[in-house]
Amino acid sequence: MVRLLRPFTRAVTYTRWLHLFVAVVWPAMWLFIEEAWWTPATAAAVLALAGLVPAMRVVEGMQAKLLLTGHRHGEEDGDGATEIAVAPSATWADRGRTVVWLQARLLLGAAVAHLSVQLPLFAADLVLAARGDGADTGAFVSLPGHHWWYALLVPFPLVALGAVVVGSGHLITLLARRLLGPSRTERLAALEERTEQLLERNRIARELHDSIGHALTVAVVQAGAARAARDPRFTEQALTAIEETGRAALEDLERVLGVLRETGRPASARPTLQDADRLLESARSSGAKLDAEVSGELGTVPGPVSREGYRILQESLTNVLRHAGAVPVRVRIDVADGTLGLEIRNPLPDGRRPVPGGRASAPGGGAGLRGIRERAALLGGSARAGADAGDWRVRAELPLR
Repeated sequence: MVRLLRPFTRAVTYTRWLHLFVAVVWPAMWLFIEEAWWTPATAAAVLALAGLVPAMRVVEGMQAKLLLTGHRHGEEDGDGATEIAVAPSATWADRGRTVVWLQARLLLGAAVAHLSVQLPLFAADLVLAARGDGADTGAFVSLPGHHWWYALLVPFPLVALGAVVVGSGHLITLLARRLLGPSRTERLAALEERTEQLLERNRIARELHDSIGHALTVAVVQAGAARAARDPRFTEQALTAIEETGRAALEDLERVLGVLRETGRPASARPTLQDADRLLESARSSGAKLDAEVSGELGTVPGPVSREGYRILQESLTNVLRHAGAVPVRVRIDVADGTLGLEIRNPLPDGRRPVPGGRASAPGGGAGLRGIRERAALLGGSARAGADAGDWRVRAELPLR
């Protein structure tokens, strides 16, 4: 019993009912002016023409989304997919579905409006007939005679009214999702947008790992070196390097958090390979003997490729500092033949297994190397890491197109 009554406790039950009533307001006004057979036919024809207007799909979609599902424009439905589109008709198929929707809403709305008036009047007739008063309220069923047991039938039209309200609400919602739902093109666009959002989240996670991991690694290495050196001048230099690296990490963190707070905000002002000097100086200040060589014009590298290249270089240098410490590092950046090449080398300690940065560890690397490979793969490039002629080498090749 409680389950049967539950729909009547939900606001959406009554907003669906209202949605059907709204559909017949202006045709009903015509009937007050002229009651003729051509009046509803004219209303249907006008709706058919209106359905061919692309903007009509926006109007109907907004009404249906708000009144039938309880979701405002811009919100997602319960299953995470936009079941009712709020967009202009882009094709003739969209226009045709809008026309069918308007006709179905008009017919169903007229039937529900009629029953919503007649069923309560029929219940009132039953009450009047049971009391012996004249039963003439204008209901669609006339009652012969006056009998007391008519009172026992009063709940039935009221129950039927409840069934009409709930059932018609479910029916019009199903029709809206079918006729006003997104087309195949719109579903594909939504899927692509969802994929971009997931890729953006993965990218943000990688950036946090690379940026914060790099800053913490530099800070730990500098602090350890300053403690071991016990030289006030070196300690001051180490603190300066820690401060600069920390400030850069805070800027990256604030930017990433800004993207997370404002989903519509583009990921802008991200560092590129033109800012690589900051990374190289940070590595040098941490004790690494860094030899860098750049060939080609970095300014010609597209933004996405340059940004991902910066992160690949950052993660590679972080691995060197974390696993090998202050060792000679050779960095090569070349732009040629439509490809951006990145190569980072550092010597492997004797007797050690080849792992990231040259320290013995479990095979397979870690999140850093996996992130480098993922960044390269997303751009259609490739990245490899492993031992090469006594060095640990990270080599990434990213296409410029």
